[in-house]
Amino acid sequence: MPKTSQAAGLHRASLAKLHDLDAALELMYYGWRGMTLEADDYLARQGLSRPHHRILYVVARRPDIAIGALIEILGISKQALNRPLNLLLERKLLTSKRSPEQHRSKLLRLTAAGHRIEQRASDHERKVMRQAFERAGASGTAAWMAVMEAIADNN
Repeated sequence: MPKTSQAAGLHRASLAKLHDLDAALELMYYGWRGMTLEADDYLARQGLSRPHHRILYVVARRPDIAIGALIEILGISKQALNRPLNLLLERKLLTSKRSPEQHRSKLLRLTAAGHRIEQRASDHERKVMRQAFERAGASGTAAWMAVMEAIADNN
């Protein structure tokens, strides 16, 4: 059975174009939804959501990251980080220890369970990316990477 779009009941082609870049903006929005849909379903079954995955994703790639550095990488406030971080710590998906160099700083690391959840959620997203890149071919993939790097440089 083919998948149907779950993005607010709208198919991406059903919106009026008010600007010449609207098609690109819609593809960005619906592309993100398409990439994260299965991962978000998996996370929801674990009692987690996108903010939890973002934290797990970064900590998996920067073990012993300080909370301040995590805030900077994610581009969020301490308040926005607080609730999802505390849940991950309570559920023992992350560990927190004092930094030996800076005792006021806490360092985060994934537990085995946290690593498993991060890996499975990211695997869903990598599968979608892999399929899209195979469909687009090498030149399409290179063009997409160039566009995304230019957009990411706005950070």
